[in-house]
Amino acid sequence: MARRTTNAAGSTNELRGDVLRVLGVLKVATADQIQRLASPHLSYRHSLKASPAKQKEARTASHRGAANDLRRHGLAVDGGRTRGGEEVRLLTAAGLAAAAIDLDREPEEMGGMPKSAGRSGAAHPMTVNETVIALIRPKPDLDLLDGEPPQALAAARAAADAPDGLGTLTSYATEVALPVKGTWKNPALGSARADIVVTAPGSRVPLLFIEADNCTEDAHLIAAKFEKYARFFQREEKDADGIEKPLWATRWNAPEATLSDHAHPPVLLVFNQVGKRPAKSQMAKVAQLTRPHWKGEKYGDHHSYYGRIPIVATTLDLLLEHGMAGPAFWRFGRDHREPLLDAIGNPRLDAARIRTAQEQRRREARQSAEREAQRPVCKDCGDKFTDARWAAANDRGWGRATHPDLCETCDTRTRQAERQADDAEREHQEQERQRQEQERLDQETAAQRPTGWFGRRRS
Repeated sequence: MARRTTNAAGSTNELRGDVLRVLGVLKVATADQIQRLASPHLSYRHSLKASPAKQKEARTASHRGAANDLRRHGLAVDGGRTRGGEEVRLLTAAGLAAAAIDLDREPEEMGGMPKSAGRSGAAHPMTVNETVIALIRPKPDLDLLDGEPPQALAAARAAADAPDGLGTLTSYATEVALPVKGTWKNPALGSARADIVVTAPGSRVPLLFIEADNCTEDAHLIAAKFEKYARFFQREEKDADGIEKPLWATRWNAPEATLSDHAHPPVLLVFNQVGKRPAKSQMAKVAQLTRPHWKGEKYGDHHSYYGRIPIVATTLDLLLEHGMAGPAFWRFGRDHREPLLDAIGNPRLDAARIRTAQEQRRREARQSAEREAQRPVCKDCGDKFTDARWAAANDRGWGRATHPDLCETCDTRTRQAERQADDAEREHQEQERQRQEQERLDQETAAQRPTGWFGRRRS
């Protein structure tokens, strides 16, 4: 039998495309992470294997083979192993270019490679990847699980019925430069680099920047990133339409209505308890150090965050447990956890706006009722005046109504009757005039006739 030379592992175009797209977004990933993102239904197969390790080997086999074939094509390379011993894969420059085509992205939109990719167990990239998976929460296709054991089907159905995550794989980009100076392609020194940027225009979180930390960095180093974020958010540049706007808004779309009180786009901090620094104390320290960037101004019963950065924190464990819809997120400045939408928003301001809108509607209804009570009625038919008729009835200029106490219909009928009466009167007067004229002519004719004997004889 002839040996396959093109794709020795026997992978399909679809599987190789899966690996390209996932690595194009994540830059470095394990076969397990690639499979969970690209083919989540496989997570519920092979449940009858003897051990979790054998189950993972079976469900990831297809994507491992696809990654091996990409390596033979010069599009991927082996990137070492994680601290848990799993092999990681990453793309070559040619692979990144191929992934850009598959993802329909410009090369500068692909982001850079993680600094620790393939070294030291790739701990930070692994946390970034797990954050992406926890936010997306890929749903399995139940049609692809026919014949699986009841327990596996029940678990898959529970995942499919769970609340939706945030966006899809193509909503995410990693290692994205945020230039405080320079260009997107060549950012100046001192620019920020976001671990993850989420763009999901169809959702209520259209733009989200994410920083992941393994509880190994000093809180001051994490806080220093927000100085760079602030400089980046404040940078303005003319867009293609010639209008100056924030630089970030020339690349990403976040409708003004989704940003709380003209705040900057939100930043999410995800702490993974790998290092020795407790995640909870890290959050508290970073919150204190970044206070000037997130603290709002008190206005009545709510705060304004104009020009501030909504900073939200969570742990990877909470994110995996709850997703974006559960109480996993702590907004700096608040004392409780809440769902992501509430955390990045300004619920007190929203409530104040709702109360204002409700009061406005009540005021308008009251004014409308008072106005209706004053609306005139037609003295003939009793119908209420329309707004136009009411205005005409009150007009004292050229647009004033002929009969201000009548509705339009009765006014039209009355004016028609008046015209008919006027026409009849004019006709009567004309007939009277003609009769009088005829009488005058008759009298003149009679006066001109001869009188006496001669006149009688001639006649």
